[in-house]
Amino acid sequence: MNLTIWGAAQQVTGSMHLVEVGDYRLLIDCGLDYEPSIQLEHNDSFPFDPASIDVVLLTHAHIDHSGNLPTLVKHGFNGQILCTSPTAALSELLMLDAVNIFLRKEKRKIKRGRKTITHYNKPLYLQKHVMEVVDRLVTIPFNHHFQVTGHIAVTFIPVGHLLGAAAIVLEVEEHGIKKRIAFSGDLGRKSYPILQDPQPIPAVDYLVCESTYGGRFHADANFDEVLVNTIKETCINTPGKLIIPAFSVGRTQALVYSLNRIFSKGLLPPVQIFVDSPLANYATDVYRKFHHLLNEEATAFYAREGDQFEFENLKYVENLDESKAISNYYDPCIIVSSAGMLEGGRIQDHLYENLQNYYCTILFIGYCAKGTLGHRLLRGDPVVKLRHRELSVFATIKQTDCLSGHADHRDLVATIRQQSQETLKKVFLVHGDLSSMQALQADLSNNGYTVEIPEKGVTIAL
Repeated sequence: MNLTIWGAAQQVTGSMHLVEVGDYRLLIDCGLDYEPSIQLEHNDSFPFDPASIDVVLLTHAHIDHSGNLPTLVKHGFNGQILCTSPTAALSELLMLDAVNIFLRKEKRKIKRGRKTITHYNKPLYLQKHVMEVVDRLVTIPFNHHFQVTGHIAVTFIPVGHLLGAAAIVLEVEEHGIKKRIAFSGDLGRKSYPILQDPQPIPAVDYLVCESTYGGRFHADANFDEVLVNTIKETCINTPGKLIIPAFSVGRTQALVYSLNRIFSKGLLPPVQIFVDSPLANYATDVYRKFHHLLNEEATAFYAREGDQFEFENLKYVENLDESKAISNYYDPCIIVSSAGMLEGGRIQDHLYENLQNYYCTILFIGYCAKGTLGHRLLRGDPVVKLRHRELSVFATIKQTDCLSGHADHRDLVATIRQQSQETLKKVFLVHGDLSSMQALQADLSNNGYTVEIPEKGVTIAL
């Protein structure tokens, strides 16, 4: 059995791992690589023949794990894609949204002297390629031992992070010897709103583990308390607006549920809430469909109160006219909108109208990569450029990582330490900055584990 890390090697995005068992080839994840130094067109080619892949196993729906599947299909992959049911539903939404983003970026104006030239970028893939992926999706329940071939079996272990997200455990029989290798995907956190706690990964010989938060620790603050205090300061004590940039899939649903809990308990007087993201609206319907897979608290809330994502004074914005009308809403309100790093989407409309509003607070509940508008606001830039205009920042800028869906350093170490040092032969770290990987490697090595940080494209015999 051979393992080659073709994506997320010493970087965060583009997860893609190849396992070869004799002539049989399995690809674990096929994500978009959108590192700052990489052009989108880089994703249009593969270091192997896509037609040679027999099956794809998908850990979860996020675009850096699923987003290049349509390209794989476009270039000749004709096999099945195995994943959980929620992952299938959310992946379709995210891939279709990626097509919309490609098409919006397809046409752009470039000024050359006095002339303006229209430049056309070729979309990476189209809707028809997404639908070809959907046709190949085969859903597998959690914790079900599924026989891929006579000598290869797979089990999807729930790990939180996102609805449907799973660690993938492969059991391979080769030359009469059984070997087990697990791919963590992205690991979630305990006691996260809505989602079940991550289940332990069963004993394996090899573990390919994400390292996004290696060397970093989440704050111990309670998210509901942070939210209550921020709403009180912004919308109750003063007649202001609270804008919360949130990723449409996963983060928005956790936030809306948290707001529902807060207002249903009477912790605050009613405040108008707008959720302004078409993708978030579709994703919320998926969460409703699979509400039986949510955590015990959320399912009990459903039995007691009904729909976790619907309550008084909550409005899901349905079209652009309704979105624009929010600028004329002068009473205190909360606006939840995508995208989380402020690099696109309707959130930019709300920022354009409110960055110079002294009575506005912008609360970041997720990570903002360097170079993004969100990062510039968080570092305290007094003036930012938005829509070709320099805007002074008078709004209050706040951040909390209480709603981060990623396991932090402590959680990652705890997950790996569930594996016996006697049976776990090696840990391979992927999906993280090199500094994060090195911090996690140092800690694990001190605890007696053998840890490797593989380079892209190097084949490892297992």
